[in-house]
Amino acid sequence: MSLFKQGRYSGYLRPISYLIDLSIINGLAILYFFKDIDPKMFVFFISLSWIILSIYSRFYEVYRYTREVTVFSLALRQMVLFTLIIFAFAGFYHDLNIYPVTVFNYVLVSFLGIIFFKFTLYYLLQKYRVSFGGNYRKTVIFGVNKKTLALENFFTKNPEYGYVHKKTFNFKDKKTSDLNTCFEYIQKEGIDEIYCSISELTNSQINEVADFADNNLKILKFLPDNKEIYSKKLKYEYYDYIPILTLRDIPLEEPINMVLKRTFDIIFSSLVIIFLLSWLTPLIAILIKLESKGPVFFKQSRNGFNYKEFDCYKFRSMTPNKDAHLYQATRGDNRITKIGRFIRKTSIDELPQFFNVLFGDMSVVGPRPHMVSHTNMYAKKIDKFMVRHFVKPGITGLAQISGFRGEVESDKDIIGRVKYDIFYIENWSLLLDLKIIIKTFVNAIKGEDKAY
Repeated sequence: MSLFKQGRYSGYLRPISYLIDLSIINGLAILYFFKDIDPKMFVFFISLSWIILSIYSRFYEVYRYTREVTVFSLALRQMVLFTLIIFAFAGFYHDLNIYPVTVFNYVLVSFLGIIFFKFTLYYLLQKYRVSFGGNYRKTVIFGVNKKTLALENFFTKNPEYGYVHKKTFNFKDKKTSDLNTCFEYIQKEGIDEIYCSISELTNSQINEVADFADNNLKILKFLPDNKEIYSKKLKYEYYDYIPILTLRDIPLEEPINMVLKRTFDIIFSSLVIIFLLSWLTPLIAILIKLESKGPVFFKQSRNGFNYKEFDCYKFRSMTPNKDAHLYQATRGDNRITKIGRFIRKTSIDELPQFFNVLFGDMSVVGPRPHMVSHTNMYAKKIDKFMVRHFVKPGITGLAQISGFRGEVESDKDIIGRVKYDIFYIENWSLLLDLKIIIKTFVNAIKGEDKAY
């Protein structure tokens, strides 16, 4: 899956950590400490409490640059709060006669087990990065001063964190200060992250670097000073004792949000496939076949998460033609069949994409994927178009319910689409997804002017 691209994310780690920690706290409780409790009741209550508590305390927000003392303090805070939850459970079910000494023993053993696992994983990952060169990110630094030299030293002397520093660009030297040369180097070397000293660049250069990072799927971070950074969302992080600013905070990069969205996608797509597509597909297939020769399904290559290509499926709504992969349908397009016009107007033609969702190439909600030829064209002419590929594409999206679905008739259409897509990426929530799904359903019933 593209979600776990080398050098950017280790997406399996936190879900696995959740499962192991939940196994420890539930297993110890049921098998050793609280044998008389109802297992189903306890597992539901404690597991839900643990997950909510973890989100609140940021227990699983441990990154490659997080120090051991921070990991330990996170675990200690988590277990103190967890102790209070266990006492609340014991008080609510007082007939179980759960004594304080038993609670403290249970929490202590659980704490030791979780700490052991957490640090084992922490050090195994470091060993993996050092010995096998895996799970790494290539970096460059823009600007030379005490802070950037300290950061370069951090990257060089701490290979266990998984950073491979490739180059530091000195903007005091006019020979190496050309940004285009820097950008060419970044593309050639496959750099993952750019670290930029604000004090070494002008405001116009900072804007140029930010635009380049957005349009080429590079992570951009800053070493802060007294200059202003014009951004709505900034995220502070510390590499050892070096403060780092991230320009764009993307909620769907948080593992718990990834798990929530992926779980929702699997459940929702499964329900649609079982209860709708299972009987609708044969009917649509017969109607398509009766009107024209050709396959029932239409397959088209599109760009998804991290710009990776995938096959996007639809019910065929046109007569087979060699231009289908190059040109969008337009108003009055004579390639569209009669049944095709109906399924396009009602968005039924998009339903097979729920298989794409189930397979993990797409999400129910997200930026709509474009044909590969159109993506290449828009990436060159529309600023920040590539930001859309920081998340999985969707069957529907905020731009589509805001009047920017269907044919792109002018640059204004694609600029508006990008604007709404970036807002969605930076402000994602499960409630926003539900709102978009409901609005999409309402629009499909009412019919839309650009649904042709």
